[in-house]
Amino acid sequence: MTITATTEYEPLTESTAISLAKDLEFFKDGALLHCREIGDGNLNLVFHIRDENNTGIIIKQALPYAKVVGESWPLTLHRATIEGNYLKNAATLVPNLIPKVYYTNEALAITIMEDLSHLEIVRNGFLDGKDFPLLSKHIGEYLAKTLFYTSDFGLNQQEKKNLQQAFANPELCKITEDLVFTDPFYESETNDYEPELLGSVEDIWNDAELKLEVAKLKYTFLTNGEALLHGDLHTGSIFASEIDTKVIDPEFAFFGPIGFDVGQFFANILLQAITRDDSQRASITSHLYQVWEGFTFTFSDLWKTKSVEHFTQTPGYLDFFLKKVFTDAIGFAGCEVIRRTIGLAHVADLDSLKPYERKISVKQQALLLGQTLIKNAANIRNIQDVESLLKNELKGNG
Repeated sequence: MTITATTEYEPLTESTAISLAKDLEFFKDGALLHCREIGDGNLNLVFHIRDENNTGIIIKQALPYAKVVGESWPLTLHRATIEGNYLKNAATLVPNLIPKVYYTNEALAITIMEDLSHLEIVRNGFLDGKDFPLLSKHIGEYLAKTLFYTSDFGLNQQEKKNLQQAFANPELCKITEDLVFTDPFYESETNDYEPELLGSVEDIWNDAELKLEVAKLKYTFLTNGEALLHGDLHTGSIFASEIDTKVIDPEFAFFGPIGFDVGQFFANILLQAITRDDSQRASITSHLYQVWEGFTFTFSDLWKTKSVEHFTQTPGYLDFFLKKVFTDAIGFAGCEVIRRTIGLAHVADLDSLKPYERKISVKQQALLLGQTLIKNAANIRNIQDVESLLKNELKGNG
């Protein structure tokens, strides 16, 4: 029995991934195939298969547990179906900004998609000092279109409610609820930080004003089903080059507050910016300006020309809504900065810093920046204010 005929889940290996590709006839009969397991995430296996002509595909398979913890943390395989369906929906909205999906198999929790090996993971590129000049223009368009067209402004309310049912994603939402909004702000066993950060961490745990604002943000995340989110939009979930951008890994997709996706991207740009000295920082912070400008331009145009909601013609409503998205995004960005510094899942932007003393110093600044963003979100008016806060936190670090 071939692997495509079985209905019983079994994790792929490099050899069975090749067998699957052959069974599905992705390559010419007799082609010499090479397979490499390239996944570096916590939740999936990812295989890159190519032939002697360097034509390739990517096979992604969800694991029934989180690799960072092991089989003691079981996870639903349904998230692979969520991911495949998100990509298929996004293909109707931003086909140039996501990988093509060739095949899905719910029983095996498999998605087979376009080979993006000609592109580079943005986080890795940033760490190597590269820039991606069209990245934030593309991400601004991606955010505006995927979020507008799945909101009550761009989608018939009844259709939206049906779509919400299809994208119920409670287990992965629970991960975000815990790891982003709860655990870093309490003494939780999932937290992971260097001993030298204990004083800064305890300041967070003991800051009642901060925790009140985080409580509000968590409530917004839990209750505001504004649009279909990617749910995990960081620089490790984006491939890019000088001219192309592709967003991947939407397995956390669900209906939530629009500002969450925007804030996740903000935060991961800030996490890179905070590691750079004064002479190198502007090329990174420029992405904050570009993504917000691109998002607001495209979202506003869609609001004015494609809305299905009568009240979008009401003077002042668009400005009100964009201000709400921005304020939410700033608060969510602060939570993400803190959790990526002391929570379960770190980022290489911070963890790869050397020497050790510099890593600790930058992480302390990251924690202060995260707290400032959260507590001052309502008073931060624009990206210039964000950049000013960043400069204030980094004084003396240039």
